[in-house]
Amino acid sequence: MLRSSTFTDSGPRCSCLPVSQTLDSMDTVLMGSLQHCCCQLPKMGDTWAQLPWPGPPQPAMLLVSLLLAAGLMHSDAGTSCPVLCTCHNQVVDCSSQRLFSVPPDLPMDTQNLSLAHNRITAVPPGYLTCYMELRVLDLRNNSLMELPRGLFLHAKRLAHLDLSYNNFSHVPADMFQEAHGLVHIDLSHNPWLRRVHPQAFQGLVQLRDLDLSYGGLASLSLEALEGLPGLVTLQIGGNPWVCGCTMEPLLKWLRNRIQRCTADSQLAECRGPPEVEGAPLFSLTEESFKACHLTLTLDDYLFIAFVGFVVSIASVATNFLLGITANCCHRWSKASEEEEI
Repeated sequence: MLRSSTFTDSGPRCSCLPVSQTLDSMDTVLMGSLQHCCCQLPKMGDTWAQLPWPGPPQPAMLLVSLLLAAGLMHSDAGTSCPVLCTCHNQVVDCSSQRLFSVPPDLPMDTQNLSLAHNRITAVPPGYLTCYMELRVLDLRNNSLMELPRGLFLHAKRLAHLDLSYNNFSHVPADMFQEAHGLVHIDLSHNPWLRRVHPQAFQGLVQLRDLDLSYGGLASLSLEALEGLPGLVTLQIGGNPWVCGCTMEPLLKWLRNRIQRCTADSQLAECRGPPEVEGAPLFSLTEESFKACHLTLTLDDYLFIAFVGFVVSIASVATNFLLGITANCCHRWSKASEEEEI
């Protein structure tokens, strides 16, 4: 039973009133409320020697405090780090755990999240809404085919995004919507990647490194890259580039930026048309696209018209002669049958 103590006016007056009167069992200890003490400090001039000694601590109350603290710490640790993941210094590592879906609960202050080398097929919409401190997201070597729209709306601090070794077939216009802080994007080794929307990287003014290597790209719109003023490294090798007339604007832009933009020029080769197959992409000059700028003069049009007229007259004459020949053969065959009769 806890007691209430009262001291003389010369010392402090302290009344400790227990909320629970008895602690008959351990269950009562765990469920009871801690006592609340209100002490009046001595008046000015009183000496500290007049203060009473607080006395020995209550063992039951100390035990309650320790158990409650341990319980809170255990509860916090259990809910903050997902199962099969390790969490340390705002880094959550869930890689190589054969996960088929993303872990549902992460620490709110997560800055680095690794989900690499799993079997994840989809990321739910709004998954990153609560993790506004996220700076690095590693999703490489999974089975992703697309990302939900608006995934990065609240990930304002996201700087590094790795989507390599997945199954993306295209990069839509809203894939990186509102992810204006991105500095590095890795989309390499997506063998089914055939198309990048002209506005796929719109607004990513801080983007410095872009990896589109070893995909299935045959062409790339200039509009997709010219809006990246901070681009320093561009990897596009290992794609089946078709170096036709549609590639000339992109190659011209890359040649003008080659001093500032590091590209894997040795790995980027043309797969077509046949006359430039196997040629390094960056070896093509304006002469290579000379045929794309050929224009016809008035004399060329007149010559083409004359040739067309001659060909049409020749075809009419040929048909006329074939008709006469067929008619003569028919008459000759009929006359021979009458003579035999």
